[in-house]
Amino acid sequence: MAVGGNFAAQGLGANYEGGITAFVVVTCVVAAMGGLLFGYDLGISGGVTSMDDFLLKFFPSVYHSTKDGSVQESQYCKYDNHLLTLFTSSLYLAALVASFAASKVTRVYGRKISMFLGGLAFLIGAILNGIAMNITVLIIGRLLLGVGVGFANQSVPVYLSEMAPPKIRGALNIGFQMAITIGILVANFVNYGTAQIKGGWGWRVSLALAAVPAILMTVGSVFLPDTPNSIIERGHREEAKRMLQKVRGTEHVDHEFQDLVQASEAASKVQHPWRNIFERRYRPQLVICFLVPFFQQFTGINVIMFYAPVLFKTLGFGDNASLISSAISGIVNVVATLVSIFSVDKFGRRGLFLEGGIQMIICQIAVGALIGANFGVDGEGSFSKVEANLLLALICLYVAAFAWSWGPLGWLVPSEICPLEIRSAGQAINVSVNMLFTFIIAQGFLSMLCQMKFGLFFFFAGFVVVMTIFIFFFLPETKNVPIEEMNRVWKAHWFWGKYIPDEALIGEDP
Repeated sequence: MAVGGNFAAQGLGANYEGGITAFVVVTCVVAAMGGLLFGYDLGISGGVTSMDDFLLKFFPSVYHSTKDGSVQESQYCKYDNHLLTLFTSSLYLAALVASFAASKVTRVYGRKISMFLGGLAFLIGAILNGIAMNITVLIIGRLLLGVGVGFANQSVPVYLSEMAPPKIRGALNIGFQMAITIGILVANFVNYGTAQIKGGWGWRVSLALAAVPAILMTVGSVFLPDTPNSIIERGHREEAKRMLQKVRGTEHVDHEFQDLVQASEAASKVQHPWRNIFERRYRPQLVICFLVPFFQQFTGINVIMFYAPVLFKTLGFGDNASLISSAISGIVNVVATLVSIFSVDKFGRRGLFLEGGIQMIICQIAVGALIGANFGVDGEGSFSKVEANLLLALICLYVAAFAWSWGPLGWLVPSEICPLEIRSAGQAINVSVNMLFTFIIAQGFLSMLCQMKFGLFFFFAGFVVVMTIFIFFFLPETKNVPIEEMNRVWKAHWFWGKYIPDEALIGEDP
């Protein structure tokens, strides 16, 4: 397909002409708005579910168990309510189902249509949540938000990977994760602000403001161009070539264009990407597209992100203190994601995965030990000021490690390793596995906290040990490798090499 340039040894791909154009940067910023949607929602739901007015209206039993001294419950169990967790987690179930429909739309109609539909569903969901008078409308709104998230998470990472020049693909793709972290941070501050509103309707403002990123994405996607890959896939080669010239800022794109056309021709022979991804030759992609999002959820990060205000409140931080603590961890999240943007194409994916994993293991064990020492198994106890600050510092270090490793790379790696013929299927597996386990953890977390107590943090630390070992042995380095040439990387790998047939490398000159 392209000149590999002694590829396996050096890990460098073909040198396509053209640089980083303002056009590419602008389109990628607009596309990454999909991440804002997801992030705002992740951050907002935890804060809203710790607001008294919201709990009193929709979940009075939870409200009374947190306020009423006569109901004796351990600190670990006071928010354990299945309807309350369904409010948070129903979104991820809808996103799971939507991602399969989105996979088809993304392939047949292009990436931008998928982003537009995602933004629209999210907008309607946000309006319903803002005006909800009963639990039914609230849950329907959440389900629509889920459809929006499913479509956005399916199309945006693929769009970013295809638009970006190989040299900065990692950095531009992490724009999506960056937008997620900014969304979470904005949500934390919005929650802090709306919690101060006296009339009891602050939570409505929090939920309805999700319409802002939805409008940005819906309107933005109307003006976005489609990716050259997607235009070729739909049979318009001349238009695709003009788009590639515009994206790369040079007339000399024949080399890269030829690669894209060849990749597309190979892909068009594939009628059934779903059947194909289960073939032996795609085993590495199938395993990575399943295990990376699975592991990403079992780092335990969403426990911190969804429920940070509830968690801090459970551990005895006051109302405002718990929202402020979540905002602090939100700021750390944004800053650490910036670290990964500047280092992912320089130090590579593996280095960030391994360092982040080790840092997370240490922090989780320390958090579990600290909570265990103070609250024991019966959940009775409290933190001194020094201990509370130490807990917050450990959680921030943990969030930072995640934000420069599993956070962005969990989306980047699966989106860049799949050849075009299985890309939509690979991304749908990535999104749906992510959403399925996000749902399971969101639905089960408050019960797990109630049952496993501080041991929950050791449970997640154990998973991080397993996933760090997996990365060490089974994930080859993919930085600076053009997507069309990934097969060489797999072929050179000690374990995956035996799955890649020699004909898969034909056309990729050694």
